[in-house]
Amino acid sequence: MSITGTLIIQMIVFLILVGFTMKYVWPPIAVALDERAKKIADGLAAADKAKADLSAANTRVEAELAKSRSETAARLADAERRAQGIIEEAKARATEEANKIVAAAKAEADNATVKAREVLREQVASLAVKGAEQILRKEVDAGIHADLLNRLKTEL
Repeated sequence: MSITGTLIIQMIVFLILVGFTMKYVWPPIAVALDERAKKIADGLAAADKAKADLSAANTRVEAELAKSRSETAARLADAERRAQGIIEEAKARATEEANKIVAAAKAEADNATVKAREVLREQVASLAVKGAEQILRKEVDAGIHADLLNRLKTEL
């Protein structure tokens, strides 16, 4: 055989092989490649969607954290105000109670002073009567001179 005949036979065999490959081998490979490309595209779309969802979730989380921080700050400020109010109220009650105690002590001291003055007047009146008795060398009747003794008490 000549080289030209061999070359022609090889071309025919090659064309038969290309035809067979195009008809039976290539379609399943093309379908598999298309399915693979579709899966990759779906995976990339899902990844993009997941990325967008993650970004939205992060935004929501940040918003919730900011809201939570502001609520916490507001609650702390409210608690601080309440604590100051309670402290001021306690101070006011303590001051009021102290004023009551001081007033009661003053009233008690005034009563004790009045009682002490009355006792002192009685003693001075008794001493005055004894002094007058000594001077007059006679007994003075307390019942008869009660008016005189009462004026003496009021003068002292």
